[in-house]
Amino acid sequence: MNILDTIIAHKKIEVAQTELQTPVQELVQSALYNRPTLSLKQFLLDEIKTGIIAEFKRQSPSRGIINDKAEVVEVTKAYTQYGASCLSVLTDQHFFGGSNNDLIKARVNNIPILRKDFIVDEYQITEAKSIGADVILLIAACLTPQRVEELARFAKNLQLEVLLEIHCEEELQHICSDTEIVGVNNRDLKTFTVDINRSIALSKKIPADKIKIAESGINDIETIGIFKNAGFKGFLIGENFMKQPDPAIAFAHFVQQLNATNK
Repeated sequence: MNILDTIIAHKKIEVAQTELQTPVQELVQSALYNRPTLSLKQFLLDEIKTGIIAEFKRQSPSRGIINDKAEVVEVTKAYTQYGASCLSVLTDQHFFGGSNNDLIKARVNNIPILRKDFIVDEYQITEAKSIGADVILLIAACLTPQRVEELARFAKNLQLEVLLEIHCEEELQHICSDTEIVGVNNRDLKTFTVDINRSIALSKKIPADKIKIAESGINDIETIGIFKNAGFKGFLIGENFMKQPDPAIAFAHFVQQLNATNK
């Protein structure tokens, strides 16, 4: 089994256990469940915003500990203050050191929040709504096209937007009417190798009516320029900021450089 298969196998067991502990009936009673959601699509189409989806991530299976000292409220407030279009918060605990509570804390910010996790069941989508998320991630590599369609429709009915992540040509078939935002992961989830050129080539085959997000391997503003020229509207960046001693300062400097090149 590759790492993605291992994560999904663990996730299915985890979700079943969580649902027994906290049934859907409890989730919908959450204070955050009925809050009006914010549209990532609108934020990405706003030309005055950076398009950056800034990620809070403590660790990963490929990198190990990235930053276990950073505090989620402090970092996400800085991301918001300095121009992020969206926050991405890892909620997987076992492999990424995140938690639902991280996202709940990040909800003090008034911009869209992506729940970054491995969604395999409708329960997790209801859970995402209950902790204050605006967007969920569906990863094509671990779902069938039919399952993507079912989960995306379910999310849309809860007023949540969907970011569909693909990383190879075969996964283009997972794109459907309810997946309006498509992310191309530059990192192969099975081998963890990064190749932005492959992703740019793949992006040309994504339907023109979809909003494109570039994910992973973005370490400088030059790379953002390359992706913008390829039609990308959003740029998911996490490790580049989180690996720094102070992610807030790293993000502020990055946006300052980005704004300078856009003048």
